[in-house]
Amino acid sequence: MSVLPEGVAPEIGRVHKTDYAEINVFADTVTGTTIVICAIDNLGKGASGQAVQNANLALGLPETAGLRIGALSV
Repeated sequence: MSVLPEGVAPEIGRVHKTDYAEINVFADTVTGTTIVICAIDNLGKGASGQAVQNANLALGLPETAGLRIGALSV
């Protein structure tokens, strides 16, 4: 997961076909609320991807074994 720089919105295009997630927080000064936006490719980072990641941790394997984690940059 990557917390993006200030003002950069998460985009599905950057996480497509990866197990990567992007997140950022924005302030709505009009309403006084905080908005959190996250982008994931839920076909890989859905329940099945999470199950593989958890199994890897439980078995002492590298957390990303068998997953398609890609090196992404903004």
